[in-house]
Amino acid sequence: MNKKIEPLFTPWKIGNVEIKNRIVLCPMGGTSLFGWMEPHHLDKDACDFFMDLAKNNVGLIIPGIAPLKNLIGGQWLYKSKRTFKKLKTYMEEFHKTGAKMFVQLTAGFGRSFSIPNSMSSIIKSKLLSNILKPIINLPYLCASPSKLPSRWLEGYTCRALTKKEIEKMIYAFAQTAKLCKEAGVDGVEIHAVHEGYLLDQFTLNYTNHRTDEYGGSWENRYRFATEVVKAIKKECGNDYPVSLRFSAVSKTKDFCEGILPGENYKDIGRDIEEGKKAAKYLQEAGYDMLNTDNGTYDAWYWAHPPLYMPKNCNLDDVSKIKEVVSIPVVCAGKMEVLDAAKAIKDGRIDAMGVARQFLTDSHWVTKLLENHPEDIQPCIYCHNACLTMAHYKGVANDQAMEDSKHMSRCALNPMTMDGGKYDLVPAKKKKKIAVVGGGVGGIEVARVATMRGHKVTIYEKTNSLGGVFAPAGKLSFKERDRMLLDWYKRQIEKLKIEVKYNTEITDISLLDADEIIIATGAKAKRPNIKGIEYTIEAIDFLNNPSLAGQNVVIIGGGLTGCEIAYQLSLDGKSPTIIEAKDDIMAIRGLCLANSSFLRDYFKHNKVLVYLNSCICEIGKNFVTITQKDGKTKKIKTDTVILSIGYNPNPLTKKGRHIHIVGDALKVGNLRTVVWRAWEIATKL
Repeated sequence: MNKKIEPLFTPWKIGNVEIKNRIVLCPMGGTSLFGWMEPHHLDKDACDFFMDLAKNNVGLIIPGIAPLKNLIGGQWLYKSKRTFKKLKTYMEEFHKTGAKMFVQLTAGFGRSFSIPNSMSSIIKSKLLSNILKPIINLPYLCASPSKLPSRWLEGYTCRALTKKEIEKMIYAFAQTAKLCKEAGVDGVEIHAVHEGYLLDQFTLNYTNHRTDEYGGSWENRYRFATEVVKAIKKECGNDYPVSLRFSAVSKTKDFCEGILPGENYKDIGRDIEEGKKAAKYLQEAGYDMLNTDNGTYDAWYWAHPPLYMPKNCNLDDVSKIKEVVSIPVVCAGKMEVLDAAKAIKDGRIDAMGVARQFLTDSHWVTKLLENHPEDIQPCIYCHNACLTMAHYKGVANDQAMEDSKHMSRCALNPMTMDGGKYDLVPAKKKKKIAVVGGGVGGIEVARVATMRGHKVTIYEKTNSLGGVFAPAGKLSFKERDRMLLDWYKRQIEKLKIEVKYNTEITDISLLDADEIIIATGAKAKRPNIKGIEYTIEAIDFLNNPSLAGQNVVIIGGGLTGCEIAYQLSLDGKSPTIIEAKDDIMAIRGLCLANSSFLRDYFKHNKVLVYLNSCICEIGKNFVTITQKDGKTKKIKTDTVILSIGYNPNPLTKKGRHIHIVGDALKVGNLRTVVWRAWEIATKL
């Protein structure tokens, strides 16, 4: 083990509970022990996932939020005694690993409840809401401290919780915590004065307009959170640890608008001075640990940092919380191992919080201990499978129902929380497999098929692997993409997979193979627009950024176009985005944490965005657009980048023993490419 990371592997205590090391699995929605969008039960996928982590040297494991009430059906968790009986048996096995577990309990979501777009018409209708109430009580799930605008559904006002409902929740917290204790769970975590969830909405001035004892004064705003811990301690005893998920700073400028890193703006939520005062107050109330980061759903990119956010983005603020309390403080948010170890050594924090890296590589802690960090498959902060809650103008949460029911899966690792669907089973018959194309889809088929025992050869027409993923990874903020590509190349070498570079296949009949995988990618769309010859393709810019002048028009406001605009702005250039839809990044499954960062960045940095606009003509140094009102506008530019998408470009579409993967089959994102590759490779 590298001596620099030794501080991560020292014991520490939460109350009287000793944790063997300072690596904490932070909770993620969809990893609840008791199921998610279904009646309460002991969830096998979650249990298997946590047991695997426990056996791989994680010190403290905190499963994803367990609602006090079922989301579906509305039954109270504490009334499901059979579930806790099964949990007790599980905990007996779990503790044999030496790991500890805290179960996170949630009061709920308030205005942050991600209303599915398919249910937006239902929640707006009192009649339909009442009819569905026995199944899913949407107005209750959205109920907030006060009447507040939904974060997700424009024009919908969330109702205020009644005092009686609050009292029932406090009682449920205590009763559920008692059952956790009796089942052998080491502690509970309260969700949350954090991220703009329900308890946090009570604490913040901009979301709490109540006039009863739960609103107004400082003490009243924090009353709900303090009464919860006091009720638990009364029921379970003072020595039963209670952690609190806590946001040091809200980083919020306004409803639906966050404060960017480095931006100097007054926080309408909790600033750092209030954060320090709150931390001391919550410790005095009885909390034994603060599991800390920053943000609200209005500034979601702090709590769920995408690739655009800096490393260790919450560490400075969290370390200020550590200065004013004596209880342990955990810091999460793109934490880097060496930086976390140093911060622990220096006494700035007590432990390192990590979440989604565990979805990508559940054995990464063991690999650290065994001094093989190069073998850790890196999370790239894409949120393509673990957090696909998308939102754009006119649409609530545009998330597939399958994803709503099964969050916390991984774009890069289909085996995570998959119920055994993608388990690697040795092939019954070893075959020779030819893979045409060395992009991510081709690499994944080759890798998985080889692990199953097949003999694979990759045919790549260029001199390197990666396909379009390689130039996309050249953007300055895509360090993790570059790390992933390096990881893939090492795996190809370790597995001794033959790669024939500079070999373009035009006739698959010449290949000596039992199965042929077509992974030839896609081709950029080129519409019939006057002056199209004056444009460069997005891929050309990614391969050679020097092609762009000072003033650049990007045609297409999808994710690629917006990321190019972001890079150009970082480089001091002046990008302009032209988009035909009424919002940029209007894409199903593109996490709001990612898209809202870019929207806020463009607004703050005055990046011009023309929506509902079509291209009329492109010239050598201009673009003419037609806007929604029918008026035309001429925009001067040095460079025009075309980024309007791709069409599949398979070498062939048919043939016996031929399988098409990646964008050659259907243009998508990294998740669709990887998962399709696994679907094919696990069946060969």
